[in-house]
Formats: sequence, structure tokens, C-alpha cells
Amino acid sequence: QVQLVESGGGLVQAGGSLRLSCAASGRTFSNYAMGWFRQAPGKERSFVAAINFNSGNTAYADSVKGRFTISRDNAKNTVYLQMNRLKPEDTAVYYCAATERLWTPPMDRREYKYWGQGTQVTVSS
Repeated sequence: QVQLVESGGGLVQAGGSLRLSCAASGRTFSNYAMGWFRQAPGKERSFVAAINFNSGNTAYADSVKGRFTISRDNAKNTVYLQMNRLKPEDTAVYYCAATERLWTPPMDRREYKYWGQGTQVTVSS
């Protein structure tokens, strides 16, 4: 069992920044890839960013590329999502997820086994 707990969400004005954190427990954190997904009301949960086990590979959705940065600190069992130049369309519940894949960070939510409870991000215009 792997437990994931997101934090750092909140209300921010368009153009502002937030940094989300996801703390993992119950497993050796460095052995799996991590992903961030988001879900807005009435929409499907969609891919945001992912990072492999040693930070050697990352992947981003086109909608956030150049604005968001995923990173991890294996010593702290934590993955981060730095979100800059936020837009109202970024408003969603953000979820972190974990998979045992080591090398290529998957972008398909079906490939992730463990999920956090989500944290709300609201961007006002």
C-alpha cells in the first residue's frame, strides 16, 4: 500500500504561482514514477505532468508546458508541481499518482496504481 497526500492548493489570481506537494509513504519512493493529474467540474481527469524514478525523464501536457515544472526529492519522499503563470482554465482538483514503472513516466492515468485525495486549485481572472 502506498499513501499519497497532496497539499499546497488554494486560490490565486491569474498570472500567479502555486507549488503543490505530494508526500508519499508506505513504499520506497525512489522506486516508482510519479504523476500529476487534474479534474475540473464536468470534465475527465487529465494528465498534467509526470517524472520518472530518478528525475531523468519528465513529461508534460501541452497545456502546461513551459509554465509548470514537476520535480521530486526522494530523500523527502515528496514530488512537487511548481505552477507559474496560472490561468483560470487551470482551475481543477489536482491529484498525484504513483506507479512502479521506473524509466518512462506514463501519461495514461490507467497506468497509475496509487492516488492521493486531491487538492483544489482555483485561479481567478
